[in-house]
Amino acid sequence: MTPIPITRVVVTPEQEAAVLAVLRSGVLAQGPVVKKLEDGFAELHGVPHAVAVSNGTVALEAALEALGVGPGDEVITTSFSFAATLNAILRSGATVRLADITDDYTIDPASVEALITPRTKVIMPVHLYGLPADMAAIQAIADRHGLKIVEDAAQAHAAGIGDRSVGSWGVGCFSLYATKNMHSGEGGLVTTTDDAVADRLRLLRNQGMRVRYMYEAAGHNWRMTDLQAAIAVPQLATLAETAAVRAANAAALSEGLADVPGLITPVTPQGRTHVWHQYTLRLADDAPITRDQLTKNLEHAGVGFGLYYPRLMHHYECYEGHPQIAGDLTPTAERAAANVVSVPVHQWLSADDLARIVAAVRGAFSA
Repeated sequence: MTPIPITRVVVTPEQEAAVLAVLRSGVLAQGPVVKKLEDGFAELHGVPHAVAVSNGTVALEAALEALGVGPGDEVITTSFSFAATLNAILRSGATVRLADITDDYTIDPASVEALITPRTKVIMPVHLYGLPADMAAIQAIADRHGLKIVEDAAQAHAAGIGDRSVGSWGVGCFSLYATKNMHSGEGGLVTTTDDAVADRLRLLRNQGMRVRYMYEAAGHNWRMTDLQAAIAVPQLATLAETAAVRAANAAALSEGLADVPGLITPVTPQGRTHVWHQYTLRLADDAPITRDQLTKNLEHAGVGFGLYYPRLMHHYECYEGHPQIAGDLTPTAERAAANVVSVPVHQWLSADDLARIVAAVRGAFSA
């Protein structure tokens, strides 16, 4: 029995040819291919600027620095995310305030508003699993209180809210890590509609230089290489198809699992476009089995799975008692962390694979 992985990385002939062309050109560092990626990504997300950086965590750090976030400021984000979200805020020197989530796993606007203080500078929603947060509500809160928005869109390339893309509501931060819907092995992009923010980002990523050896700021080496960009550029043309296949796979999984008692399948709120980086199941409070029983059955059936995320970011020992992390209570996020399981939804699944995934999940409940 061939295992079904939770994700699969496939390098296409077009990507191989693009990388080979860069190798033969001799321009391996940031160059014209990075520019091509930036232009295409900006167009895809309906913004005038996309600035390529070395990875998704750097994208978050760069966005915060470009907005002038630092010690004494507070950034409100979700407690249910990958630790990069938290780490980027800590690196800025700001204090992290942790809002709760709604049942769709994205940040709860009401919880955000309750945390706002005179020190609040930025709201950082996370578009988790490929589902955009409720950006209309977040934007309204930000406008009322004069706050900036930094979107952690690491998992949500080209996801949408109404007729707008993620990354167009504030400063958008994307990851091109190898398992993302669009990837370059490592890499990141920052989107913005603000010319001054884009200019600052480009300055910061290049050691504070516009002209070689003319330093204008204490900058960083946050550049992307043309080799990485060459892997990503061909995917600009296929990203919509990738999302469509993932959405069809998600629909097939939801149909096959719709009547399982105690199992909650993901739902896309009206007006939002999910791009299905992950397909995440949740066990209800009255589920007849435990998460361990479900994952053991998946493992026995050769079906890959992931726990995204098994604990809240700030509940690891290295963060407990950290002076920059406020002790905010997030009960909905706590329950989610204890009960979620993600199963394969990627575009390389066959009809037989989808049937096996459904059977493996259902089998756990009938054992």
